[in-house]
Amino acid sequence: MLIKKGAEASLYLEEWHGRRVIVKRRLPKPYRLPQLDRAIRAQRTKHEPLAIHRAKEVGVPTPIIFMVDPSEATIIMEFVEGKTVKQVLDEITERERIDLCTRIGELIGRLHKGGIIHGDLTTSNMILTSSGNVVLVDFGLSELSREVESRGVDLHLMKRALFSTHHKYAEECFEAIIRGYRDVMGAEATDEVLKKIREIEMRGRYVSERRLPPKT
Repeated sequence: MLIKKGAEASLYLEEWHGRRVIVKRRLPKPYRLPQLDRAIRAQRTKHEPLAIHRAKEVGVPTPIIFMVDPSEATIIMEFVEGKTVKQVLDEITERERIDLCTRIGELIGRLHKGGIIHGDLTTSNMILTSSGNVVLVDFGLSELSREVESRGVDLHLMKRALFSTHHKYAEECFEAIIRGYRDVMGAEATDEVLKKIREIEMRGRYVSERRLPPKT
């Protein structure tokens, strides 16, 4: 059963050896040369499970990978039972929301401290399980980097996702995320990232202003 269709891949909920799993299939791109397309999809299919495994090693809950088939650009992984953070943020109290976002910040901090950039930090890619764990999913755009720029872009995307989807309490949520992040990364590294986020926001405003029609 198709549960999500993205630009890069489709996710299916299926039965596999008696258990429910997520099957992620990277789709061919007709605008690419077939040989190049196969190579790109195979490389990305191999990269994602490695990033997921590395995230586990630094203490970030991620789905279990059962099978990887680069030739078919397919990954079979654990179906994580729970609700996305996007779904639950509207259903919980302010205190629960702050606590949840602080824990999310700690997880992002662990990723960044381990040199992992998620690449798509949104509340849709975080699952809250019935036991209260937060599981990060969809590492398809992840990369290995310790650059402040990469960390800033990662957290900037998280901030934008909060303000576009959870505008009412986005500010308090992002502040809680940064508190959790600082607990892991330390004050100096966190301040560097916050400075970079402000820089990225200024760039965005500058580009937007350049696109405006001239005043008459």
